[in-house]
Amino acid sequence: MHAYRSQTCAELSKENVGETVRLSGWVHRIRDHGGVLFIDLRDHYGMTQLLCDPDSPVFDAVEKLRAEYCIRIDGSVKARDENLINPKIPTGEIEVFIRDMEVLGQVQGDLPLQVFGDQEYPEETRLRYRYLDLRREAMQHNMTLRSDVVASIRRRMWDIGFREYQTPIITASSPEGARDFLVPSRLHPGKFYALPQAPQQFKQLLMVSGFDKYFQIAPCFRDEDPRADRSPTDFYQLDMEMSFVEQEDVFGTLEPVLKGLFEEFGGGKKVDQDWPRIPYAEAALKYGTDKPDLRNPIEMQIVSEHFAGSGFAIFARILEQDGTQVRAIPAPTGGSRKFCDRMNSWAQGQGLPGMGYIFWREAEGALEGAGPLAKNIGPERTEVIRQQLGLGAGDAAFFLAGKPSEFEAIAGRARTEVGEQLGLIDQDRYAFAWVVDFPMYEADEDTGKIDFSHNPFSMPQGGIAALEGDPLDVLGYQYDLACNGYEIVSGAIRNHKPEIMFKAFALAGYGEDEVRKRFGGMVNAFQYGAPPHGGCAAGIDRIVMILADTANIREVILFPMNQRAEDLMMNAPSEPTAEQLMELGLRVIPQE
Repeated sequence: MHAYRSQTCAELSKENVGETVRLSGWVHRIRDHGGVLFIDLRDHYGMTQLLCDPDSPVFDAVEKLRAEYCIRIDGSVKARDENLINPKIPTGEIEVFIRDMEVLGQVQGDLPLQVFGDQEYPEETRLRYRYLDLRREAMQHNMTLRSDVVASIRRRMWDIGFREYQTPIITASSPEGARDFLVPSRLHPGKFYALPQAPQQFKQLLMVSGFDKYFQIAPCFRDEDPRADRSPTDFYQLDMEMSFVEQEDVFGTLEPVLKGLFEEFGGGKKVDQDWPRIPYAEAALKYGTDKPDLRNPIEMQIVSEHFAGSGFAIFARILEQDGTQVRAIPAPTGGSRKFCDRMNSWAQGQGLPGMGYIFWREAEGALEGAGPLAKNIGPERTEVIRQQLGLGAGDAAFFLAGKPSEFEAIAGRARTEVGEQLGLIDQDRYAFAWVVDFPMYEADEDTGKIDFSHNPFSMPQGGIAALEGDPLDVLGYQYDLACNGYEIVSGAIRNHKPEIMFKAFALAGYGEDEVRKRFGGMVNAFQYGAPPHGGCAAGIDRIVMILADTANIREVILFPMNQRAEDLMMNAPSEPTAEQLMELGLRVIPQE
């Protein structure tokens, strides 16, 4: 017999009754029924109930077991009584009587967190003792799901003619929109490598090298401020690139891969088959975000004309300023003063003085608008707003005014809040949308300085001629894919012509010499017959997060950092030794 097990803890069934078996695993739970001990033994695959009474030669040793001891047992498989069968587990028809036992790993002291049950623990505790946290059923499921998703992605990409190639982990710094992690060079004192924010330049160079279709499950490193849906240090993405393609070719390639993936692992939820293309400006207007959740049917609309010169002085005065507007957030079924007051309180919690609202109700056989705004602007304007928004009795609308750049984000959050509170969001659906036509550039509100708003290596729509006018009017062949309110893919058709690249970077303040210095390898390569190419990257951590139905990305990463970018388990980041610093020619300046 094998030294540790003849079967896993998920394999035994009624067919094994009478056999002598060997199992290894962790003590999940112990129950003492009047001198008869029942032990749930757990391994990665499942659970088996063990039985021990004074007739067992190892009863005294079994009595000393505690939760999470790692043990090996030999025993006899017995059928459970009919009324004790547990249909919830594959081994529920049997139990194993313990005849021999060996403790493989003891538990020293008290457990900092229990594996059995569904107790909640502070995240700091869970991350400090991650090896225990990962033993819990939900975490085992999440990490198995992640592994299966990655394997499925690889199969699907190979099946459509892509090959996987590995790109360097140590490389040069480049502006990808976040801070680099720098790595000091011992052989070149005073110089630094960088961990790649993405394999961007290398995958483009692969296209220049003639490989045509590339993909990689790529680790990426960005020194970012943490968020619930973003890792602050490193993450993995499905990175892909194709030659001789336009934007729709990339969409047509990736859509079946992701549809199949969500159908395979989505737990039976509906996967939208038609994925709309939404221009960035339209997404910002209707949804207040460039990652819209289309499960929410609410679409915002501009209603400025109905408030201009109206009796509602606050909005009327705002509209006298350039670049301002009033936007409405429809709220079907939200037509009660109680709900409107609740949303008003929510807005105040977001730092606003409140949100104006109108709700409509039946009064003496006719529809009337109610609320402070309705009284101020009068019944005629109120009725026109209702008709524009397509609302009726029992519905409401909320209003925000000002410069869109200042209120758009909170309007988007308000749309989500309204949808959630009114139960309008279809929870059994994966809704996708390509967001396209991103602006290439943005201006700093304080200095007016022009910089890239997205990927600097994208082809401007209209080519070099588009770069002759106002940079803020230039659109790029850039695109994101949103799913249920999360961005899961970002990509572009690349700028493969040096003369257009130099012009594009010049508008953002980078001279030709600077471009050659930072991106010399790519610029030089483009001088030797570069093909048109494009691609994208899909965030694996975020995809698994959505499939696992959690809003915290750390729930699907094996050993994540905490919110302060610290690894509490491995004590990272840590201070280097004096010898290490000396070898690298570095000195740490203490922070006051």
